[in-house]
Amino acid sequence: MADHRDLSPETVFEGLKAGTIVLVDVREPHEYANLRIHGSVLHPLSTFEPKAIPTDTARQIVFQCGSGQRSRTALNAFLAATGVDAAHMAGGIMAWRRSGLPCVTVNPATGKVEDHGRY
Repeated sequence: MADHRDLSPETVFEGLKAGTIVLVDVREPHEYANLRIHGSVLHPLSTFEPKAIPTDTARQIVFQCGSGQRSRTALNAFLAATGVDAAHMAGGIMAWRRSGLPCVTVNPATGKVEDHGRY
């Protein structure tokens, strides 16, 4: 069930370009190392501490994961702990990639980091 806290990858992309979003990736470090969105910061759900997320910013906090499940969990924990309004990216990085948006990956054949477009 979508609500105003479920943002599309395109909305998140535009917010990142405009500098109006802080994108918090709640996946695990190995996931982040292999595939990530430019400008995201890592706060794994396994060690998630909502009060460690800076809330004294004019930018909107948006959580992101692989499919949207963990980011919804992180969002709910963040809202309960801080009372600060935030959102999450519906569909996670899988939806981001389906939308053809830029990301950083590691080529499994070479181990090299590949930059697939910048905003």
